[in-house]
Amino acid sequence: MFQKQKYFRSKKHLKLVASLPCQVCGIENQTQAAHSNWAKLGGKAKSLKASDEYTAALCLKCHYEIDQGKDMSKEERQEMWEQAHVATVKKLYIQGLWPVDVPIPAFTIEPQLSSLQGH
Repeated sequence: MFQKQKYFRSKKHLKLVASLPCQVCGIENQTQAAHSNWAKLGGKAKSLKASDEYTAALCLKCHYEIDQGKDMSKEERQEMWEQAHVATVKKLYIQGLWPVDVPIPAFTIEPQLSSLQGH
């Protein structure tokens, strides 16, 4: 039997993500918390957004390119989101801003930083 995905919702966390510069292009003050669009990266379901810990700080242009852009393959868009997500998690955690009630996604943490899990 499959374990049911837990979905975390945190307005505080989404605001913190949106306060960062875009983790793709670096633009500031135009950032959104962009949820994962891939089931394997965040549990996105048909009518359900991914859990809030699976967000990346993206500006509107980069968010659009990742969600609907036609210049990249699905794999390229997924990789771009994943890199932005990892950068977002690291930046918030290093600044001491990752909320303790929001789990850090396991795939985000590099082996040498595994002690960050369960903070």
